[in-house]
Amino acid sequence: MRTLPLTAANERKILASRRASSRNAERVAARIVADVRRRGDAALFSWTKRLDRLALGPRNVWIARSELTAARKSVPREFLAAVDHAARNIRAVARRQKPQEWMIEVEPGVRCGQRVRPIEFVGCYLPGGRFSLVSTLLMTVIPAQEAGVQEIVVASLQPGPALLAAAEILAVRRVARVGGAQAIAALAYGTRSIPRVDKIVGPGNRFVTAAKKLVSNDCAIDMLAGPTEALVFAVRGNARFIASDLIAQAEHDPDAISVLVTTSARLARDVAAEIEQQLADLPKSNLARRSLAKNGAVLVAKTLPDAVGFVNRFAPEHLSLPGGADGLLSRVDSAGSIFLGDWSAQSFGDYASGTNHVLPTGGAARTRGGLSVSDFVKCISVQEVSRAGVRRLAPVVEQFARAEGLAAHAQSVEVRK
Repeated sequence: MRTLPLTAANERKILASRRASSRNAERVAARIVADVRRRGDAALFSWTKRLDRLALGPRNVWIARSELTAARKSVPREFLAAVDHAARNIRAVARRQKPQEWMIEVEPGVRCGQRVRPIEFVGCYLPGGRFSLVSTLLMTVIPAQEAGVQEIVVASLQPGPALLAAAEILAVRRVARVGGAQAIAALAYGTRSIPRVDKIVGPGNRFVTAAKKLVSNDCAIDMLAGPTEALVFAVRGNARFIASDLIAQAEHDPDAISVLVTTSARLARDVAAEIEQQLADLPKSNLARRSLAKNGAVLVAKTLPDAVGFVNRFAPEHLSLPGGADGLLSRVDSAGSIFLGDWSAQSFGDYASGTNHVLPTGGAARTRGGLSVSDFVKCISVQEVSRAGVRRLAPVVEQFARAEGLAAHAQSVEVRK
């Protein structure tokens, strides 16, 4: 893992690596999306066989109800208890996030408010090429349920028993064995086997993220949640803890990015050494080695403002603020999820603390936060103007309408006077 000075040139290289990966993925995803949109099931199954070596057809693309029931019986009780525990925390946070309905009188005779209604049909995408991400099932399905979404379908390429057991616990009945850009296209446009949904949520690799971007004009998406990003911003802290967070997120994907930014050359050396030591204890097949060699960095900033500026421009998916976190938190403006203090491992947020782990990547945290109940509802504005309100508002509307040259707008209030 590289140790570099935080310079403008090194910052540009790190930020550019995300953009270059995205451009290449979009070219590949565009071909797949167009094919599935044109040929439906035939393309979906063909790409699945070609890319994932999985033979699918209309009869086996959906998980049978009996498989869900059997999976729940086959997994350890301890795992079922863990699912229940994590689900309780995620639901508690989700309920607090739900937008409320309200109505106020903005002036005599004029009332305004909002109604909150769920999106009707949602597709939850779960990454599953290397790992069956059970936690992402909870992170996407539970907020949708708390929002009141009636139709939920799940797409996961090779769902294992643990994922199917969790689906049974959450009362998810529709799980499709599809993944990749082809699954995103199928959910966005519909095929004979896969229904068209109103919105697609969930993270994925760079090809899935590119596909979501491509279909977003035709189907709503939550965000561009691509390969994992972990950034630790520390002036002091436990090198062992910091290294463990950077390695943990690096094992998600070969394109994952893990970065420490600090003003302490000593902490930089300690963390770099600790990373090498901890990597030696992991299986050789672990993806962390590959992604850290490709996208890992320890950046040493000259000043604290330089480090803060980099953090906010990077807008990381995961941001840890160990050792003296309180002073740093007030300086952070852009991040998907923040982990305060030495003991707040990023893995707690990945699984069970209650916050959502579907988070913006690629700099999208500059404009939005992580997945929440708000992503599954529509806030519909409502207004009611009484006859008394007409007398107060009509002159105002007439002035705007004349200034804009829209005579019919003025007339629509004049006839009510």
